[in-house]
Amino acid sequence: MKKPALIGLGLMLIIAFLWRTYNQDSKPRLIHVSGLTMGTIAYNVKYLGEPGDLKNDIDLVLTELNQSLSTYIPDSEISRLNSTGQLNFESDYFYPVLQVSKEVFLATNKTFDPSIGPLAQAWGFGPDKKIPEMSQAKVDSLMAIVGFDKVTFDENSVLIPENHQLDFGAIAKGYAVDLVAELLEENNIHNYMVEIGGEVRCKGINEKEKTWTLGIEDPTVEKSERRLYAVARLQDRALATSGNYRNYYEKDGRIYAHIIDPRTGYNATHGLLSVSVFAADCITADAFATAFMVLGMEDSFAIVEENNDLDAIFIYQDDQGNLTNLISEGIKPFVEIKSF
Repeated sequence: MKKPALIGLGLMLIIAFLWRTYNQDSKPRLIHVSGLTMGTIAYNVKYLGEPGDLKNDIDLVLTELNQSLSTYIPDSEISRLNSTGQLNFESDYFYPVLQVSKEVFLATNKTFDPSIGPLAQAWGFGPDKKIPEMSQAKVDSLMAIVGFDKVTFDENSVLIPENHQLDFGAIAKGYAVDLVAELLEENNIHNYMVEIGGEVRCKGINEKEKTWTLGIEDPTVEKSERRLYAVARLQDRALATSGNYRNYYEKDGRIYAHIIDPRTGYNATHGLLSVSVFAADCITADAFATAFMVLGMEDSFAIVEENNDLDAIFIYQDDQGNLTNLISEGIKPFVEIKSF
């Protein structure tokens, strides 16, 4: 009686082993694709699926986007627009970014303005990073060539006034994230995380069958430091963060941050240190995050409360200098503030 029992037990163990091996092999794998775009900006794409060479496709999309919107490429679409004042679209990338820019420009009291480039450069945040000598007269002269409401466009072309310049650097990373996410969807990939230069879009679950978790940095640390202020669980949404804590300089005892108010021509001044915006797509999150850093917390929070598609985490210093936050209701259950 013992021999048949041992044989039966052996068969059961073999079956269990084969079942486990089959299920392990059939389980989607975590694929990680990384590289550089827009010069030196790192991208990371993680998704569940079968191994395949999507890197070339991702790099191609990002290269095409750069050729359309990079002001650092002399023959890009935007460079030719800025030099001639008009452009007939050659790619599929230019018109959508104009549309989103106009929507956010109008929704945020004109604080998101892609025509602000000459002002930002004059304040020392252009390619040469030269600390400037500014005056009211110089600010006034530059304000004369700022204003996205002076830009006219349709599905085929765009016109800008003489001496105006457009620069979509404030939302280019968010737009790139969306394009890569769309590429993954086209390849039947529905569980992914796309991150480019800190802007992120997630869908589905990770390899542990859990919601993707992203970190939000503490804006009070030094430029060379990194420390988490919060973590957020992100499913089927995008996240973009804007702040003054990485791009600023000091002159004559005063801090000058890269957030310029297009309504005044001067640096935005308020206690808001950073804002993280959650939206359905990353270009929208990126644009609103930029605008909110200009608007300040009170006006920005009012916009978030009125828009069911937006959530946000505002990190600021209170009257006593303590670091604190304001979080919209829709994202609260998915956010954990870290303790130091």
